Amino acid sequence: MKKSIITVVGKDTVGIIAKVCGYLADNNINILDISQTIVQGYFNMMMIVDASNAKSDFDTSADELAALGDEIGVQIKMQLEDIFNSMHRI
Repeated sequence: MKKSIITVVGKDTVGIIAKVCGYLADNNINILDISQTIVQGYFNMMMIVDASNAKSDFDTSADELAALGDEIGVQIKMQLEDIFNSMHRI
């Protein structure tokens, strides 16, 4: 399994989850876990996904998600689980 972490942060608007999940479904990326919250009008979502069967390579998917974020007014980052864990180790 090729796990990745996706984070989405920005001002809350209608359709953020739908657009992100639509991209993932269209690209055969499976959502394993998802958490989202809205605090004082700001949207924050973290997803753990399995990109083992993705239609594109990791870098392409990460770039396309970042571009999608620009389109909908949020910041979307996709990181490999190993790198994410290394960066957040205490």
